[in-house]
Amino acid sequence: MSTGIRASAAIIGPREATWEQDALVRVRGLTKVYRQGELEVPALRGVDLDLAAGEFSAMAGPSGSGKTTLLNMIGALDRPTEGWVEVAGHRANDLRRGEAAEFRLDHVGFIFQAYNLVPVLTAYENAEFTLLLRGVPSGERHRTVVPLLERVGLADMMNRRPPELSGGQQQRVAIVRALATHPEVVLADEPTANLDSATSGDLLDLMLELNIEMGITFLFSTHDETVIKRARRVIRLLDGRVDRVEVRETG
Repeated sequence: MSTGIRASAAIIGPREATWEQDALVRVRGLTKVYRQGELEVPALRGVDLDLAAGEFSAMAGPSGSGKTTLLNMIGALDRPTEGWVEVAGHRANDLRRGEAAEFRLDHVGFIFQAYNLVPVLTAYENAEFTLLLRGVPSGERHRTVVPLLERVGLADMMNRRPPELSGGQQQRVAIVRALATHPEVVLADEPTANLDSATSGDLLDLMLELNIEMGITFLFSTHDETVIKRARRVIRLLDGRVDRVEVRETG
């Protein structure tokens, strides 16, 4: 498949790396310090970042640069030490545990490196799981999930369980699960790390097509050049800060 993305990129500094108008995700002064006994380990150091609706962006940087921590903050899986995160008008770091879970079900889809599928459930049951948690009726779940599974090439594998699927097939199920609730933003943490290059490319092309067709915002955390080359915006993190941002032309 052709992504239609040209290789040229404009590089801007961290202070110009925010898109103020119509931002779906706003991050301001985000700091996270983990404590290991008497030792303080800073993971994020005052990050400012905006994501516009419909972006297809990647966060890149060495291990320990803060990529996964920032994803967890945006998805309300963790709380910052200082600063705040706002997603779709909701101040994520102010939510209590139950509110955070409801917020994630309503607004955020997750794609994890380890897939996180339930091994005793079929591909279909895993894909519909978030809809089940939302109390969506069975018929509506079926009408939502089946076309998505067909779209990702799993029409004949809906009744297979994860151990019966390849890594690429399991990741496709994880993608459908993330998209089933039609979230505003999908957060993907190293989604291609366990896949071969051909499978990675096919899945990224698929996600880019879904981004264009459905308008869902994608934000990846990655070391993978396959992901970075397809992103329209690459946010380079270094030592817990936004080091620079590369904006690629599309067409």
